[in-house]
Amino acid sequence: MKIAIYSRGIENNQHTDMELLLKELDAYKVEAVFFQDFFNKFYSTVNMKGKYSTFNSSEDLDDSFDSIISLGGDGTLLDTVTLVRDKGIPILGINYGRLGFLASIGREELHSAIQALINRTYVLDKRTLLHLDADIPLFGETPYALNEFTLQKKDSSSMIKIHTYLNGEFLNTYWADGLIVATPTGSTGYSLSCNGPIVFPDSGSLVITPVAPHNLNIRPIIVPDTTIVSFEVEGRTDEFLCTLDSRRAIVPKEVQIAVKKEKFYINLIRLNENNFLQTLRNKLSWGLDKRN
Repeated sequence: MKIAIYSRGIENNQHTDMELLLKELDAYKVEAVFFQDFFNKFYSTVNMKGKYSTFNSSEDLDDSFDSIISLGGDGTLLDTVTLVRDKGIPILGINYGRLGFLASIGREELHSAIQALINRTYVLDKRTLLHLDADIPLFGETPYALNEFTLQKKDSSSMIKIHTYLNGEFLNTYWADGLIVATPTGSTGYSLSCNGPIVFPDSGSLVITPVAPHNLNIRPIIVPDTTIVSFEVEGRTDEFLCTLDSRRAIVPKEVQIAVKKEKFYINLIRLNENNFLQTLRNKLSWGLDKRN
């Protein structure tokens, strides 16, 4: 079995976890291939046996890889998505971060997670992506997002007007600091913090959520994921911000932009005993009475 491992880096208190991971992979004779920058950060501080291969980019990942492990929080997993692209390699997220909706498997579950990989007793969650189209090149070879696409004003500039269309038909003009189009996966991210609804990952929908709208009667809306959502932006400044997950670009306001469902999916690995409802209860503390 061949497994890629990606991380932005590890803290000093995570060296023991790293050694445990290496020990688990060695015990099952797994060929571990580390992201080069990550490997450079830990190889001299972690007790390692044997030699390990490395990879540098998405081009180094092929169908010989059975899966890729993401060590970190949700941001790290979003980085991993840009490496996997349309290759279909399943992603296992181990949460070394804080909340962890995407990287929902805790560090204490490492042993059972590796066993599930080896025995293939996991469940694959097929997650929808958003694809960005624009009349200028944006975001290079990765014009897609797992969580959300946003249009936002720059810095402390005045609010912007975002004329929004669904399959070419006018929906609304949002006077706001910005607008979010989130996938079901991203409904628990930035959209949620702006009072957007939580939708199930397999709901086949997109969530459009305004950021600090000037009109208080404007509310988030859920549309089918077969919808093409297009935009025209007006504002007092000549540029605005466009983001895909944690990546951003500064765009002239004359640019024509549209988002739609991507042609391919991302496969997230979850353990059999974990599901979306359990994640909601655990991460949002639903049902927890802090008065007691």
